[in-house]
Amino acid sequence: MRILAIDSSATAASAALVDDGKVLGEFYINTSLTHSQTLMPMIDNVLNCTRTDLNSIDLFAVSAGPGSFTGIRIGVASIKGLAMAQNKPCVGVSTLEAMAHNLEHLECTVCAVMDARCGQVYNAIFKAQAGGLERITPDRALSIDDLAQECENYSKPLFLVGDGAKLCYNNEKFKNSNAILPPEPLIYQRACGVAKSALTAYEHGGAVTPAALMPIYLRLPQAERELKKRLKGENK
Repeated sequence: MRILAIDSSATAASAALVDDGKVLGEFYINTSLTHSQTLMPMIDNVLNCTRTDLNSIDLFAVSAGPGSFTGIRIGVASIKGLAMAQNKPCVGVSTLEAMAHNLEHLECTVCAVMDARCGQVYNAIFKAQAGGLERITPDRALSIDDLAQECENYSKPLFLVGDGAKLCYNNEKFKNSNAILPPEPLIYQRACGVAKSALTAYEHGGAVTPAALMPIYLRLPQAERELKKRLKGENK
């Protein structure tokens, strides 16, 4: 199965073409440029460099959340448009699960974490073994302090991945968990991990039509949270 996968859930962005588990090509960028500037050129380049026609893609995949609200919307909208034009199925996968695939070759606990601001992180815990992943917790939003305390109880070694990995690693509360920061290329989410998660989802009947593909938000955008807070105060 030939999968075109993208990730634009945080500052870094990537696009990959994977055919029957083999990564044919991948473009990755981690700059201050917006995803609206970089994502479509990366998709175009990975197709051109692998001499792949868009109509030969069997499945379109995207990290549908959690993550940056704007980044997630750009990624989902891009995949919806590409899949709809080809009348092909698509899959939205957990960003946290996709990044955990970076360490699936190890025997360890993987703490996938993204900076959710306001002292919170998006997180999920996985057990990596035998070249695969076992999910331990659902995707959730929780405080850094609560996650640090929880991580003390997981089996070791425990690795941190994601754009919130360094934030947690440098937090004093995480010292007792003996968390490990992997090498830089293994920290951030990549489109090839999205493709791996998408294939598993597809094999379990998780593919949807382009129209049905939706972002996955674990909490309301900040503007909506502030509005609800203000309205609650006015109603007191």
